[in-house]
Amino acid sequence: MNYRLITENDNTPLAKIIRKNLETHHLDVPGTVYFDPNLDHLSDFYLAEPDKRYYFIFLGADNQVIGGAGLAEVSFFEDCAELQKLYLAKDTQGSGFGYEMVHLVEEKAKSLGYKQIYLETHTNLEAAMHIYHKLGYREIPRPKEVVHGGMDHFFIKLLS
Repeated sequence: MNYRLITENDNTPLAKIIRKNLETHHLDVPGTVYFDPNLDHLSDFYLAEPDKRYYFIFLGADNQVIGGAGLAEVSFFEDCAELQKLYLAKDTQGSGFGYEMVHLVEEKAKSLGYKQIYLETHTNLEAAMHIYHKLGYREIPRPKEVVHGGMDHFFIKLLS
């Protein structure tokens, strides 16, 4: 799978992929990123602080955007990044790309100096939950600082 850093041109196709995924899993509801006004401008957020944030764009054989995954600093855990917005186009799901995406984000987090990685997800995202469990993420109680109220599972992993 080919990948690169997000650019402004990726905002629209990526937002469509994310919204379609959330609709498919009945998560197009308030409290999820579906209604986040910044979803249509993700490159602005991730490119603003490259020493603390990063977003991978994944490309298909025709160099079209097929998904993405990112990270950003989390203030409520020490030396911690949050794995954010890991989504793939429907026709690429189930191909094992999710594992590769998580590994890339973890490696980038380590290179930026983070010691652990946190994530929020939902029961409806069964495939994602399976990946996180399989890759050694440990479920934790909901942190009081959680922003997206629509998520119901929270994980953390030490980066070695």
